[in-house]
Amino acid sequence: MNWESEISAFRNYLKLEKGLSDNSIHAYITDLYKLVQFLKDKGYSLEPEKVTLSHLKEMMEWINSRGISPRTQARIISGIKSFYKFLLIEEKVEKDPTALLEAPKVGRKLPEILSVEEIDTIINTVDTKKPEGQRNKAILETLYSCGLRVSELIDLRISNLFFESGFIKIEGKGSKERLVPISTKAIKEINLYLSEYRRNLKIHPEHEDILFLNRRGKRLSRVMIFTIIKNITRKLNLEKNISPHTFRHSFATHLIDGGANLRAVQEMLGHESIITTEIYTHLDKEYLKNTIIQYHPRT
Repeated sequence: MNWESEISAFRNYLKLEKGLSDNSIHAYITDLYKLVQFLKDKGYSLEPEKVTLSHLKEMMEWINSRGISPRTQARIISGIKSFYKFLLIEEKVEKDPTALLEAPKVGRKLPEILSVEEIDTIINTVDTKKPEGQRNKAILETLYSCGLRVSELIDLRISNLFFESGFIKIEGKGSKERLVPISTKAIKEINLYLSEYRRNLKIHPEHEDILFLNRRGKRLSRVMIFTIIKNITRKLNLEKNISPHTFRHSFATHLIDGGANLRAVQEMLGHESIITTEIYTHLDKEYLKNTIIQYHPRT
């Protein structure tokens, strides 16, 4: 057994059996190669089945000494644990060396959110007189209206728009499909984008069903969505780190603050576990606590 062949098999397992996205698979494999590189640097000529808990603890001590955050350390451990779980399933190892490997304690990171007023301001800041302006406005409305991940937004297809019913169909993590309600505002902006911008593009044959396109008639990249939002929000001098995911977080928080059922929000976000969704129920309490700490004279 050697590292390259087993990592290749692990990659196929993550893609075909676990149904993970390319980005998630890349993260797993990148973290796994950190272990391979560590063993090589230390002069350990070890195949996967020869790695012990002692080697793994030594690696984590080395990572910790380099100032890597506890959250990143926990992610690396998670990737290595998944790899050895796979080897156990495939009966390529008899013991899992990661079984007693402990991850550092990581506090739950509360996401940045925007108020409804801030979202309105951002969307209204878009200059629709520019060629891509209406497209960008439709993108922001869709992100907030439907609470989409970036990967879901750039893969959104015209054939999955059911505006008459008020829904769009999304293919989320693990190729799991879900129906998400879409607001009348988002529908209006998308229709304007279709009639005023997209219909005038020379569309690449492979991207004819993709909704949001660049000026070359191809699917937008994740990086481009980040760039669009950064360029729009930079003008407003908001003291918040705003990304595409900020709109998703705000969508969920505003729904729950308004009294939406937690299970319904879980379904709309495409969360596998409701525990992930529950983070949004704590945002107001956390904001209140931070406000008291910052301004109360007795803290």
